[in-house]
Amino acid sequence: MAQSKVAYGKVAAPARPGAVARENWISFRYLTGVMVLLTLVSIFHVWSRVEVIDLNLRIGEANKQFRDQQQENKRLKVEVASLKAPARIEALAKGELGMALPTDQQVVLVK
Repeated sequence: MAQSKVAYGKVAAPARPGAVARENWISFRYLTGVMVLLTLVSIFHVWSRVEVIDLNLRIGEANKQFRDQQQENKRLKVEVASLKAPARIEALAKGELGMALPTDQQVVLVK
């Protein structure tokens, strides 16, 4: 009889099939939630990096346009200065318009 008590003491209690399935379901839900969260964080990270790269490209384009506009502005200032030159204006007046400097008799002093 002592042997039978030992033999029965080594026998494992029968497992409850519902408890194991429930633990698996809880761990599955937990892992699914973690995976969804990691996926969302990863997608947000990739999206933010793409936005940063896109903004850097747009900033580079804007800087290039700014430098081009500055160069164009300098070129136009030089052109304006050359067009305002008194020697050029006098040459156009004499050549194209047929004007001449006034003589002393043509000058009238107003007091």
